[in-house]
Amino acid sequence: MGALSEEKVESTAKDVRSADAQNGGDKPRSVHPCNFRSAGKLSNENARALTAIHETFARHLTSALDGYLGSGLKVKLETLDQLAVKEHIESIPAFRYIAPFSLSAIPSTMLLEFDIDLAFPIIDMLLGGTGTPANEAREAVEARELSEIEEEIMQDLVSLIARQAEVAWGIPSTSLAAGRRIEASALQQYCPPNERVTVAKFEVEVAGMTGSFQLIFPTPFVNFLIKQGKVERPQKKGQLRYFPTATIRERILDCDVVVAADLPSMKVSVRDLVALQPGCVLKLRAPVRTPGMLTVGGREIFEANPVRNGAQKAAQVGRKVQQPGWGKE
Repeated sequence: MGALSEEKVESTAKDVRSADAQNGGDKPRSVHPCNFRSAGKLSNENARALTAIHETFARHLTSALDGYLGSGLKVKLETLDQLAVKEHIESIPAFRYIAPFSLSAIPSTMLLEFDIDLAFPIIDMLLGGTGTPANEAREAVEARELSEIEEEIMQDLVSLIARQAEVAWGIPSTSLAAGRRIEASALQQYCPPNERVTVAKFEVEVAGMTGSFQLIFPTPFVNFLIKQGKVERPQKKGQLRYFPTATIRERILDCDVVVAADLPSMKVSVRDLVALQPGCVLKLRAPVRTPGMLTVGGREIFEANPVRNGAQKAAQVGRKVQQPGWGKE
């Protein structure tokens, strides 16, 4: 770059700075540090919203599957996490049942991943079995793929999950369409490899077995769910103002302090202490009528005599002890 070009660039920059100063005056600029590693991460508020949505989904699905299978089961949200698509694809085990869910409202696809060891007991129950294969056949069941009939049964189960998701998410009926099973290698067609996905993992207890399935949400799908949740459950503004803050006096009155009934200024010889054994009686050499002291936090407040209240030991409060400076600290 020649000297003439540098002078022209510097002159243009000065003109721009002077124009900004005239338009903006002394208005301070708001400059914040940017952490590109945290880009796309869920905020605490959005994470809580998604957790609430999918806990509701787990309850709806539990009720629906209970009637569908004719047997008791339990579905609960186990974890809600975010990770890169590449990391997630590498963690997918063999034979996992994967089905895409498309939503007509947005150009994005959610993915359902079902553990194959959870699919077989459910299929067995739908075919009239107990859902608990024999121990000698368990390894063979876990190592094989689904047959054509089992694929059709799983497709019906996936459609049931889609219907319950529509109810829990508050989206119009028949908007969430469940697709046919896909291979794990095809996940990159639905999620860009450099994108973060949100993984909601659910634990299922059925027929004495525990398995899991996962819902994989691309970022557009997550944003839609959060927006939909805010529409369905709008927050009330200023609701905290109706909960008055307790005064300092009220908070102090609720504090816990150590209270003890003691015999202060008692002297016992070391010889008597050394001779103590279980069952011995230690003579304090003090008149029975001499009152003890009720201490609060180590400070003497009242004279007190040992008494009994039913089956419990107690202290009968007597004269108040006058102490200089009490209450002035």
